[in-house]
Amino acid sequence: MKIQGGDGLLATLQALPPEIVSKRGGPVKLALAKGARMLRDQATENFRRSAAVDGADSTDTTVNSIIASRGKAPTGTKGERQLVRVKRKVFVNARGAKTTTLRAAQLMEWGSARQPARPWLRPAVQRRGTQIIDAITEDLLRRVELITKRLAAKNGGKR
Repeated sequence: MKIQGGDGLLATLQALPPEIVSKRGGPVKLALAKGARMLRDQATENFRRSAAVDGADSTDTTVNSIIASRGKAPTGTKGERQLVRVKRKVFVNARGAKTTTLRAAQLMEWGSARQPARPWLRPAVQRRGTQIIDAITEDLLRRVELITKRLAAKNGGKR
């Protein structure tokens, strides 16, 4: 999911001091992390529901491996990236064969020749995408406003 637009918000961010856009990410990182956690929670719920269809084997290892994490900035740009992904862990499945959480998640999402697809991540994005974007935007605006007020008070009300 890529958030574009919000020209007024982008102009405001560019006009603010380095406290806003720091190497640690500032309010942008925190707002995106909140949205990623919302998406992760929905994806986890969807995965549990998809795994329960047809009485599938226990997938707690895979469910517990669905995480929201900070990624590297997009290539050639300065920015923030939050990812919802499956953390790779090796485990022994119900048949006694070694497999990974990534493989299990991919089979659920895309299916195989012998297993039908039971998507869990795409529906989470489709279902909650606009809510998540709205939450990120509101949280970012709130955080920027707090920092602006704090800096104004620090400078004695001078701009």
